[in-house]
Amino acid sequence: MSDSRSKLPLEQKRWTRRNALQVGALTAFGLSFGDALRLQRLSSAADSQTPQPAKSCILIWLDGGPSHLETFDLKPNAPSEVRGPLESISTSLPGIGISECLPKTATLLNEIAIIRSMTSPLGEHNLGTHYMMTGYKPSSVLEYPTFGGVSAHLLNSESVLPPNVAVPDFRVGGGKLSGGGYLPIQTRPFSLGADPSKPDFRVRDLRISRGLTLDRLNRRRHFTTELDRMNSIANGQRSSSNVVDPDLERAFDLISSSEAQAAFNLQDEPAEVRSRYGPKSVGQSCLLARRLIENGVRFVTVNHHGWDTHNDLYTRLKEGYTGARTPVGLIPSLDHALSALIQDLKDRRLLDETLIIVMGEFGRTPKLNVNGGRDHWPRVFSVALAGGGVRGGQVIGASDASGESPKDRPVTPSDLAATIYTLLGIDPKLELQTPDGRPVRLTPPEAQVVNELIA
Repeated sequence: MSDSRSKLPLEQKRWTRRNALQVGALTAFGLSFGDALRLQRLSSAADSQTPQPAKSCILIWLDGGPSHLETFDLKPNAPSEVRGPLESISTSLPGIGISECLPKTATLLNEIAIIRSMTSPLGEHNLGTHYMMTGYKPSSVLEYPTFGGVSAHLLNSESVLPPNVAVPDFRVGGGKLSGGGYLPIQTRPFSLGADPSKPDFRVRDLRISRGLTLDRLNRRRHFTTELDRMNSIANGQRSSSNVVDPDLERAFDLISSSEAQAAFNLQDEPAEVRSRYGPKSVGQSCLLARRLIENGVRFVTVNHHGWDTHNDLYTRLKEGYTGARTPVGLIPSLDHALSALIQDLKDRRLLDETLIIVMGEFGRTPKLNVNGGRDHWPRVFSVALAGGGVRGGQVIGASDASGESPKDRPVTPSDLAATIYTLLGIDPKLELQTPDGRPVRLTPPEAQVVNELIA
């Protein structure tokens, strides 16, 4: 397969010899490489008269399908069976209300854009997830790459860390999506396999088995490479001394890199910062995501499980468990995580170059069911975005009075995909190639950029 990165416009080839010389000069004055790189980025942004594309993306994936009627699109004037158990509260945007369980996020709505008119025909977890994460309806003959896979394939990265990371895992929408689709296997998300909120958190692939050393591991790597080379010769393929297993190389690089070890070490964060993100998995995962993008990771998926609320919606979304004095349910945990992430990135001058997306595979039914929950509902639902070139402080589109259908400005997952790629500086009309040489556009021909979203 040809390297499609050669088709990118000049502005997307972000690292040049001049950049390296500039950073080298700054480090000579005692700055760390990270400090020098951040100064170089700020200088480049100041010199440009056009908006800069986001350099990285954090997708907060609400796995299972979050209820729009309990998060970003409440209906306080609707009948009780539609309105549900949660109240609407005012926000920093006059006349715009969101869930009572999102009070911290409500104060930051000037940084956030909410789409209330997302619409899809796919109400099954695997199908809806594929559509939302790729912009394409699923096909029986081809798995399309997710935003993270495309970012890993097209956006240059100088970090030893994988360009596409999933925290704590990538078991999304039923777990059938690989993430890389038809792209090379190394574009798939690097799944941590561990929860950052646990006291014993350690990344699975950063561990060295008992009895192994880096020297022994390196010898095994060279031995495996030589076996692969000999196997290629035996099968009549062209001999090459450069035959390598990309997964083995990545594992060795991670294990042997002090940079990688440090990036995943949440113990380096002050207790006050960790507390601000909240103790739950989504909060500590968002904090880790911030550390990863600071260290050059292009795309992080924070996978927040549990949003398939067919029953006992009030307890699961708000309280977390019956009788909780302090709400620790799904929405309060998201509130801590999202608000802390936005403010933290803003304080570090990283918000403008980091795109944040909050979404799931669909919404929930307009009426509560007999079990006090809501069922799958893709006809209309909400997505929130911030940072990374997004014009915050607005609501795009609307659902009808019962949250059943789009009232105006319907936005499809294909439209959202075209917008996300545009914000990342990637042409949504760009063609990639499947392993058998078939050209495939990043987004379907009917996809339209939601221009209102772009600052």
